[in-house]
Amino acid sequence: MSPTFRALRNHNYRLYFAGSVVSNTGTWMQRVAQDWLVLSLPGTGGTELGITTGLQFLPVLLLAPYAGVVADRFPKRTMLQLTQLGMAVSALLLGAIAVSGHAEVWMVYTLAFTFGIASAFDAPTRQSFVSEMVGPDDLTNAVGLNAAAFNLARLLGPALAGLLIGLMGDGARAAGWVILLNGLSYFAIIWQLRRMDPRLLNTPEPRGREPGMLVEGLRYVRSQPKMMMILVLVFFAGTFGMNFQITSALMATQVFDKGAGEFGILGSALAIGSLSGALMAARRPTIRLRLLIFAAVGFGVAEIVAGLLPTYLAFACFAPVIGFCTMTLLNSANATMQISSDPALRGRVMALYMTVVMGGTPLGSPVIGLIGEQLGARWTLIIGGVLVLVGAGLAVLVFKRMERRAAATEPHRRAEPLAA
Repeated sequence: MSPTFRALRNHNYRLYFAGSVVSNTGTWMQRVAQDWLVLSLPGTGGTELGITTGLQFLPVLLLAPYAGVVADRFPKRTMLQLTQLGMAVSALLLGAIAVSGHAEVWMVYTLAFTFGIASAFDAPTRQSFVSEMVGPDDLTNAVGLNAAAFNLARLLGPALAGLLIGLMGDGARAAGWVILLNGLSYFAIIWQLRRMDPRLLNTPEPRGREPGMLVEGLRYVRSQPKMMMILVLVFFAGTFGMNFQITSALMATQVFDKGAGEFGILGSALAIGSLSGALMAARRPTIRLRLLIFAAVGFGVAEIVAGLLPTYLAFACFAPVIGFCTMTLLNSANATMQISSDPALRGRVMALYMTVVMGGTPLGSPVIGLIGEQLGARWTLIIGGVLVLVGAGLAVLVFKRMERRAAATEPHRRAEPLAA
């Protein structure tokens, strides 16, 4: 088997991968359909669309640390079936209301928030479950394949949603049918989870309820130089660099004077680069710390270069480079966090990681938007790229300082060099 797909030798991971491709495609279809549904309702616009998106992601930011504690306390395979069922029920309810013609914006808000609660508990459980399906030698490959499946769905899902909505009449009912399809797609991964052989899972003994489990996870991460370096890297990249919806929209409309079609092409170009980066990451048997730094520096430099490009064609052709660097950084960071963590704490570690990655973008988006309004669209990329480079430098300083402190308190401890 090709090194790119070696994790698929594992029976349980093969089942999981097949189900996740279907589920991820449905999720991307719903993202488009839900936005279309909101805009199809009377008296709605950009404000209502923003509120819907915010409500869907708010639970992830608020509940992810506690979800990590839950992931460490209960069997992850069972937890994933429950979280996927929760998302399925939310999607099916929303789709049924839309198809019936009774959808109102407050209903969309409520079900988007409910969907977000299930997602908050799903994310850290799903991330940490990968290391239970495959051994350490295949973990990097599995993380890369997961990202490849996600980005393949990112290419297919929106296109399928747009095609189906157009075929079924463009209105709220058409969006509802697409959302119903997404609700059904979650049963694909539930079915695959139930088909797994539990004897092949590397499942740690679930923890009982103990006081201070959340604090224990935070203290553990704070004591790990490698993990702290990664969190600094992904915070700066997520907060100031990965605001693609804003930066691409501003560049397309304000700098290059293009419309919605050209803006959509930029999203596809980014996804192509991300898919390539995910497949490349899947081929790496190990991850060195310097790769994380190089990926972050490459991402920052790529954003600065993109902000200086003179034409739309050059910008669109360069967009895959940004997607490639982004996915290289995120995949390497994700796999390193999992490989380096204590299995009994892995759910809490990945919950903190997901909080930093997903929580940074909502914090940075207003800042990047203000920069675009005051200085112009090009500066959203240039300043964002510079701040990513600052974050890379700060991450190295944090790592070296923690390593020196650890060496001083533990003289026989062997430091891990960044160039290793």
